[in-house]
Amino acid sequence: MGDSRETLGPKAFVTGFPIKHSRSPLIHGYWLKTLGLPGSYRAHEVAPEAFADFVGALKDGSSGFTGGNVTIPHKELAFRLADKPDALSHELGAANTLWLEDGALHATNTDGRGFIANLDERHPGWDRHGTAVVFGAGGASRAIIQAVRDRGFKEIHVVNRTVERARELAGRFGPRVRAHPAGALAEVMRGAGLFINTTSLGMDGEAAPQLDFSPLAADAVVTDIVYVPLKTPILTQAEEQGFSTVDGLGMLLHQAVPGFEKWFGQRPIVDAALRALIIADMEAH
Repeated sequence: MGDSRETLGPKAFVTGFPIKHSRSPLIHGYWLKTLGLPGSYRAHEVAPEAFADFVGALKDGSSGFTGGNVTIPHKELAFRLADKPDALSHELGAANTLWLEDGALHATNTDGRGFIANLDERHPGWDRHGTAVVFGAGGASRAIIQAVRDRGFKEIHVVNRTVERARELAGRFGPRVRAHPAGALAEVMRGAGLFINTTSLGMDGEAAPQLDFSPLAADAVVTDIVYVPLKTPILTQAEEQGFSTVDGLGMLLHQAVPGFEKWFGQRPIVDAALRALIIADMEAH
C-alpha cells in the first residue's frame, strides 16, 4: 500500500551537498503517512556543478518532481534560477522551497517563518519587548533578522566578531537593524527581550563561550537555532541563570509546513508525535 501511494502521488525532494543527514524525509514522510496522502519525499544529493541541470529538469518536467526543499550550498543558486521568487527570498537572495505552478518555478524561503512559528508555539508572548539581540552574522542569521523585523521589533542588535559582516546585514535589512562588535554584547543586551544564537557555537557537543545573560529583561527568552544537541550549552547557561529558553528543533519542523502544503495540497501540523520522532532519531545517531 505504501509503495502504491508513493508511485501515484506527487514527488518532492530535499537536495543539498551533502544531504545524507537531513531529517526532512522523516518529517514529510510522517505527514504523508498520518494524513493518508499519496506521494513521496526523498533526499537527493546534488553536487554544486550539477545543480543548474537538476533545476532545469525540474522546470521542464523531466525529473517528475512537483518541487522540493533546497539546503546548503544551493540556496542562493535556487533563488537565482527560479522563475518567480517571492519578496522574502528576493530580499534574502536565497530560497529553500521550490514548487511548480502554472508552468513556472516558484521560490520562497520558509526559515524565518519556521523560526517565528516555533517561538509562538513554545513561548507565546516572546515578542512583547520589541528589542532583540542576534548573536552571529553568518548566512543563518539573515532569515532570522528578516522575520524578527517583519514581526514588528523596533531594535535588532546584530553582534558579531567581524563587525563588517554585521554592518552588511544592517544595510540589507534597514535602520531597525544595528551592527555591533563582540565587545558590545553586554551593552546591547540591556533590557532586550529576546536573545538569538545564530552561530554554530555549541553544535555537536563543541564548547561555547560563557555568556552573562543578566542584562536582559527579567522575562526575556533565549533561543538557539542549533538543535543538535537539543539543549545547547548556550540554552543551558541561560536556564541556569533563570531565563526561559526555546530550543531550535521547532524551527526545523515548522519551516517544512509551507512546502508540504504546496506539493501535497494539505497543510500539516507540527505535533508532539512528530517532535518525539525526530528527537528519537537524533538520539539514535
